Amino acid sequence: MSDTICAICTSVGVGAISIIRVSGEESLNIVSKIFTKDLNKLNDHTINYGHIKYNDEIIDEVLISIMKAPNTYTKEDIVEINCHGGISTTNKVLELLLENGCRLATPGEFTKRAYLNGRIDLSQAQAVNDLLYSKTESARKVFINGINGLLSKKIESLRQNLLDLMSNIEVNIDFPEYEDNEIITHKEIKEKMTYLKNEFEKLLIDAKTTNLVKNGLNVAIVGSPNAGKSSLLNALLNEEKAIVSDIKGTTRDIVEGTIILNGILINLIDTAGIRKTKNEIEKIGVTKSLKTIEDSDLVILVIDSSKKLSNEDKKIINDVNKEKLIIFANKNDLSDNTIANSISGNTKSIEGIRLLKEEIIKRFNLDEIDTQDATYLNNVSQIDAIKKCLKITNKILDNINEDYFVDMIEIDLKEILDLLGNMIGKIYEEDLLDTMFKNFCLGK
Repeated sequence: MSDTICAICTSVGVGAISIIRVSGEESLNIVSKIFTKDLNKLNDHTINYGHIKYNDEIIDEVLISIMKAPNTYTKEDIVEINCHGGISTTNKVLELLLENGCRLATPGEFTKRAYLNGRIDLSQAQAVNDLLYSKTESARKVFINGINGLLSKKIESLRQNLLDLMSNIEVNIDFPEYEDNEIITHKEIKEKMTYLKNEFEKLLIDAKTTNLVKNGLNVAIVGSPNAGKSSLLNALLNEEKAIVSDIKGTTRDIVEGTIILNGILINLIDTAGIRKTKNEIEKIGVTKSLKTIEDSDLVILVIDSSKKLSNEDKKIINDVNKEKLIIFANKNDLSDNTIANSISGNTKSIEGIRLLKEEIIKRFNLDEIDTQDATYLNNVSQIDAIKKCLKITNKILDNINEDYFVDMIEIDLKEILDLLGNMIGKIYEEDLLDTMFKNFCLGK
């Protein structure tokens, strides 16, 4: 924390501008050594024109932003050098900073310092990284809410409920002689714990939405050879992504593409036609197809409605959970056959594709997802913490019914308090922080 750190914040490569960020006590002094002006004499939160120099040689013409502590991202002095984009120029400026006393920042170290210096809590720090990798508008809204502290406020409110309860229990235990103290009975504890149980359950239900918003849906397009799987993929993507041919077994490997429905990323996976075959390469493709069915959130079984169901189609219909399966009866322009519980259409007209998209939206309630004021859990570790809180809460409620002593119940209350504290960084372990921030990019 005492080092002054630096890193390239923008993608390395040819571009108009490249930004190098410097943070720490010596930021102004170090950058002044290679800049044509003394940054210590310039006003805070200003942008200044000049040159980066080395042994009287001009390295680059730059704009430098000065942001003095504590009103910065890390609550330390920060200098950002806006130089011309390009690998050679950017690396040379970075090299000069390292030579003059900076240390190269580790992944996520700027955000880690923002957390350790108290500018943001752990939940907000995790939301920062999620925002960087968000691919849809819905994801952006959820994670910007996280950065703004909506989830943190929710967790802090739950902690405060526990603290109020625990403080009253402590007073009852330590000062029983005071008659004006509120007597905490099993009834009061049960009311509080029932409220917390409901809140934990709601957070876990909403967490399913977080996964949808963050990772999207994995949708496998499966079926017999020549049923029209690749044509359906192309129609959904509105581009010629997969090769289409009348020759059976044309698709032998996974072909993927993405679309967005109601703000949610839909990862479409076109698979090899499922059939018995002697071709070794095609067998590998069929095996991959079956594995994709298991791993997907949704399976679209494409059936050629002009032909009878194959044994492989019947097996998929019987084996795949009905909640996870949509049957698309393709080629209705060639046949009048109707297939029960299916969406009829073809890949040459819009109507069938529209109905298929509507079914996906309906199946996962995508039109009901609200991201405006969402307090969704951001990641697996947070979900795991709330699951543990819920488990302990249920244990406490059981113990109350068994007339456990109040001071014994308080031990479990303390465990819930610590779990919630870990989520927002009121309590933390160094190893936990190192694991979390190593997944950040350099310069953030």
